[in-house]
Amino acid sequence: MKDSILKTINSAIKHWFIPLIVGILFLILSFYVWVQPIGSYIALAVIFSISFLLSGIAEIIFSLSNKSEMDNWAWTLAFGIINVLIGILLMANPALSMVTLALYVGFIIVFRSISGISASIELKNYGVGNWGWMMFWSILGLIFGFILLWNPLFAGLTLVAWTALGFLAMGIFSISFALKLKSLKNLKNDLSSRSE
Repeated sequence: MKDSILKTINSAIKHWFIPLIVGILFLILSFYVWVQPIGSYIALAVIFSISFLLSGIAEIIFSLSNKSEMDNWAWTLAFGIINVLIGILLMANPALSMVTLALYVGFIIVFRSISGISASIELKNYGVGNWGWMMFWSILGLIFGFILLWNPLFAGLTLVAWTALGFLAMGIFSISFALKLKSLKNLKNDLSSRSE
């Protein structure tokens, strides 16, 4: 049993810092969106496209480097690919992104929130404490994402606030997830040293 637990968490946490970087990126974006009024919608679209592109690349690297150890690595890979594709689409067509920015952001936040709920359940199954907070932030992100999708016209009028709240929820989730992965790494090291 102990060998099974060690195998499961052994390599899945070797890149625990990648979700931390993604979370910090989302928190920075959340702060930027709050501080800067809409001003230039094109600038907002460029920032979103770059953030989706970079976070997608980071998630692809994380998922591929942990695919033999994580049960739901394919979700992380899929969301990374989706983020990269949306980032490229936004960069290539700023006029389109200005019209449909609320929908893009809403879908990404919904997909990331579903991934967060799945990761929270997986951490619960591993016996990691405080997984409920990660579930809370993921559900909150899901609500904000659905608000963006529910009425894009209304969401477009309040896009800055909804986007900032969605990025805040996903940033806190990603940072919490990274810290939980780090605690699993520490647990693995403790179990390994006790078995020697």
